Amino acid sequence: MRIFSFSEALNFMRFKWPALMLSALLVLGSLGLLAVKGINWGLDFTGGTVLEVGFTQDADLTQVRNVLAERGYADAVVQYFGSSQDISIRIAPRDGVEQSRISNEILTALAQTTADGVEMRRIEFVGPSVGGELREQGGLAMLVALLGILLYVGMRFEWRLSVGAVLALAHDVIITLGLFSLLQLEFDLTVLAAILALIGYSINDTIVVFDRIRESFRKLRDATAEETVNDAVTSTLNRTVVTSLTTIVVLVVLFYMGGALIHNFATALLFGIAIGTYSSVFVASGIAVQLGLNREDMLPPPPPEKEGEGTEPLM
Repeated sequence: MRIFSFSEALNFMRFKWPALMLSALLVLGSLGLLAVKGINWGLDFTGGTVLEVGFTQDADLTQVRNVLAERGYADAVVQYFGSSQDISIRIAPRDGVEQSRISNEILTALAQTTADGVEMRRIEFVGPSVGGELREQGGLAMLVALLGILLYVGMRFEWRLSVGAVLALAHDVIITLGLFSLLQLEFDLTVLAAILALIGYSINDTIVVFDRIRESFRKLRDATAEETVNDAVTSTLNRTVVTSLTTIVVLVVLFYMGGALIHNFATALLFGIAIGTYSSVFVASGIAVQLGLNREDMLPPPPPEKEGEGTEPLM
């Protein structure tokens, strides 16, 4: 891809301060939501029983909740699952109560809400200890991924670029988690997989930009740091836009046609890729520029002088 001269490049760094302030507000808001509302952990992480029940007519969620509350399941989470005739019921673990008893009681209770009967589609049970272990391992997986990327980028790039890349990754993950906290979307293993995929996607996008920044510093000798970054981001813009759009098209298809099981997976990646593209252009590069990125730090060290070089021949 051709390197534009900095006079032709789009001036992305003109917006670095507004972008960094917006990102700071989004990160702080997301952390506040996580502290106040928390995450709606799925059955994979909390343990308990989940049932999928099919009705022959449209299900009345309010009536279902009332019937379950009368049977002692007031804490049950009831929601539509794919259509208005299919519902999902999630129940927290109960000590000393067998899974079969819970499912039988719920089926008996739901039979009172319709004259045509109900059909049990799926039953899952996860113990609380297993759920807690999965939650701990999931958080550890994200942490290890971020630390591994920090080491990789630190060895490959100058430290200012490394800090910008890792902070941009943390920015993407925190804001995506904030969205799930705000909307109280269920966070299960598929969403964790989406977060890990997002980390890989975002760092790949950032590394492409950083590689071009390093090349631009070596070619544009009279450009400032901001002009060089503008050149690099502009020259990779076509690749960034095409990659993001093709990925988003696939995710939109999954979101609308993939079914309820991967709905939250597609949601996490759709939002995360949009945030990741924004952070690769503005956040990662903007942080590196603010940390004092300059041409001297990006140039390779001069080759060592050979023995005898630089000395005048003896007469």
